[in-house]
Amino acid sequence: MPKKITRIVLTGGPAAGKTTFVSRILHEFKQEDGWRVINIPETATELISGFGIRPFGNCMTMLQFQDFVVADQLHKEKLALDAAQIVSEDNILILYDRALLDDKAYITDEEFAQVLARFGLSESEVLAGYDAVIHLVTCAKGAEFAYNLGNEARTESLESAREMDDRTLRAWSGHSNLKIIDNAIDFEEKMNRALREVYRILGEPEPQISKRKYLIEMPDLKALVEKYKAMPLDMMQTYLTQVNPSIDRRIRQQRNGQNYLYFYNEKHFMDDGTKWDTEKPISEKEYIRYLMQGDSHLHPVYKTKYRMIYRDCRVEIDVYPFSEDRAILFQYTADGKTPLPPEIRVIKEVTGDPNYKNKQLARVQALND
Repeated sequence: MPKKITRIVLTGGPAAGKTTFVSRILHEFKQEDGWRVINIPETATELISGFGIRPFGNCMTMLQFQDFVVADQLHKEKLALDAAQIVSEDNILILYDRALLDDKAYITDEEFAQVLARFGLSESEVLAGYDAVIHLVTCAKGAEFAYNLGNEARTESLESAREMDDRTLRAWSGHSNLKIIDNAIDFEEKMNRALREVYRILGEPEPQISKRKYLIEMPDLKALVEKYKAMPLDMMQTYLTQVNPSIDRRIRQQRNGQNYLYFYNEKHFMDDGTKWDTEKPISEKEYIRYLMQGDSHLHPVYKTKYRMIYRDCRVEIDVYPFSEDRAILFQYTADGKTPLPPEIRVIKEVTGDPNYKNKQLARVQALND
């Protein structure tokens, strides 16, 4: 069977949610389900932070800097395509955190054409190298209150962020499969809309939008694996000490095939009662450093998540080591009316019940009726 390789660019202005969305995709498309996500991090940031190559001061002009960016980007994109042919999975998603056309937002059109020409490329050839582009609109347009959440070091003003968002969108406007995700509702829905676009691009069934949660009797997990091909995923979530009373911090370790992925998450509680999540992938070394900040009043939450499809709806069952006869089930449906598998025995619905949220489970380590 030939490999299916899909190349998606993730772009947008400052504070658009790109880093959190990368985490969401890594969480969604796992090796256990036959996927390999190859994530190409933002090239300009790597050159500035890792090599000290920067278009500021007396180092070099912005135009000279673009030569470095394009050279490094082309090299990484070739490596990603080579790796896609080598890995064992047949479904490959190459995710670009910004890509070549983003450089066009920082120089004139004529200068950008000159840079590409030095590498023997035209703009149309570059655009043809990506299957789709998802533009996340900056929070500076419609969600200004969240502009600095998760990045206190952000230096761009709101006006500058809006301008860069416009310039970036214009740079990618020539792509035939450009998706624009604005801040029309809230951040969680923004991430969900972007994720649905990824499923559409991949030609996969879209995740349903209604999420319901149930306390259930422990099912026969082996039977679910055999009948519904339920895939187990081991996870551990650790809450960190609070440095701000309105922010919950946590880290997550998640098995991915024979390896692990690591994430840092912040849940911001706004004055108007709304919540705002930011998340980013982190290295194993960063994860270990964060473990030293673990909240000693809360237990780490270990669980194995079994994910399966029943009647075109996703079902997830969280199994905890502290409960032998109870589990938590999540059902994702369009209208909340799709029945659950007949093997499931529901004790009660607990959608929105704080007693069954992860932080409470970290306190009590029990699933009570």
